Amino acid sequence: MADKVLQVEIVSHEGRLWHGVGTSVQIPVVDGQLGILPGRQPMLAMLNAGTVLVTTKEGVQTCTVDSGFVSVDSDFVTVVADHGTIS
Repeated sequence: MADKVLQVEIVSHEGRLWHGVGTSVQIPVVDGQLGILPGRQPMLAMLNAGTVLVTTKEGVQTCTVDSGFVSVDSDFVTVVADHGTIS
């Protein structure tokens, strides 16, 4: 599983905030914090305001988001926020 990765895209009304490859993603959802690793079953969840953390080979990319939703399917993570900023 060490060679598996996630394709991650974070978008908002402002446009695409970030996209790239990560080894894990942490996302604030309405009922807590969600950790996503490669191979996760498909899912859809509602975002809570907070910080999305994407672990990449270069380090950790952070993005502050508002409400919205996250979709996970076939190792592709899409975060759709009402508003967001790259930290």
